[in-house]
Amino acid sequence: MLGVLAALLDETLLRPDFVALDLCCGPGAITRRLLDRFPEARTVGVDFDPVTLAIAQGAIGSANERARWVDADVTQANWLEATGEQEFDVVLSTTALHWLTPGDLAALYRRLGRVIPVGGAFLNGDNMDFDPHMPTFARIAKRIDDGEQTRAWASGVEDWTVWWDAVELEPFFASLVRERHRRFPPSEAPHETASFSFHVAALRDAGFREVGAIWQGISPDNRVILAIR
Repeated sequence: MLGVLAALLDETLLRPDFVALDLCCGPGAITRRLLDRFPEARTVGVDFDPVTLAIAQGAIGSANERARWVDADVTQANWLEATGEQEFDVVLSTTALHWLTPGDLAALYRRLGRVIPVGGAFLNGDNMDFDPHMPTFARIAKRIDDGEQTRAWASGVEDWTVWWDAVELEPFFASLVRERHRRFPPSEAPHETASFSFHVAALRDAGFREVGAIWQGISPDNRVILAIR
């Protein structure tokens, strides 16, 4: 993903002192790598998970005033106001937006289309379902993904559940964990996800002129979408 940003700089679509939005930033992995690689850039990390946002703030801090952190729900209409920025040259997100419903995702993309200037970019790395008319592709993707995860767990890699169980045992995070449970109560309702085609169509409707997969992993539903405003 950062290689794409470097290429955009080479194409002069981005200035070296660009402003980035780390969307649904989690513990700040994108921000840390971005600030290390692009010394003139600055970032704003936004997330509604109080635990991972606290981890990001504790691990990275202000990075000499180059990083800020905002607690905001990106499904709400006014969340961009909390960032204190009028526009972002580039917006990046990874493994987060699949939690949004298609309706919330389309609304989010429309908002991004209004704050990313012409020539700016959006990058989203995530699991994006195949369309319903591609069931064989979906089955193959699941088989590959299941195999990769099984091998990773067998080698000692923590899965998401184990990681969260460990976090919840830390006294430091106790109040933040309670707030997290309040914000994200358990739900038995089926979670509707957006297909890759939906992402592409929604971004085009939001005013992005070039949209497509700039990278695709071994697991076929794991992609990085690049959208140029």
